[in-house]
Amino acid sequence: MIEVRPGGRRRIDRVLDPGYVRGLEELSLDQLRERRNEAAQEETDLSYLRRLLHARIDIVRAEQDRRSTGGELSVVDRLAAILSDNALRPARGLGRHQPLEPSRTGQHRRQAEALVGNADLSDVSSLSDEKLEATLGDYAEEETSVSARRREVQAVVDQLNAEIAARYARGSASVDDLLAAERARED
Repeated sequence: MIEVRPGGRRRIDRVLDPGYVRGLEELSLDQLRERRNEAAQEETDLSYLRRLLHARIDIVRAEQDRRSTGGELSVVDRLAAILSDNALRPARGLGRHQPLEPSRTGQHRRQAEALVGNADLSDVSSLSDEKLEATLGDYAEEETSVSARRREVQAVVDQLNAEIAARYARGSASVDDLLAAERARED
């Protein structure tokens, strides 16, 4: 479960702190963009963790299906098809374009692996039916938690984007200033 710690030092703790979006109208445009970018990075990281969990859920379900139907091909033999099947399904939820790369891939991978304790998912066929079911339940519970936090972070990104857009609509921010600042950064 992803817990948010009030006053915590992690990015998710900052982004989901109610004070993060309080008084947005008092912040400079640069400060708003900084917060938006930080929140967008957290959303990207949560999306990555969610994809890892979906892949592991698909692997466990494929093994359960193989057992129930008496399939002969192992999960390893079918791994490419299992993982691509998930990628080809219609998207669920708030499918946003993620222009950022995940920043904590190793940490997320370890977090997903830790959910199964000592079970080695590279050989799901060696797990008992009970352990397989428990593993699936753990992954599903974690995916629900990650998805909920991701939606909360998306709401923060939306609030920050709305304030930035409102400034452009009111004329207190201009595209010309933005382009000039971008050119200055490039030089």
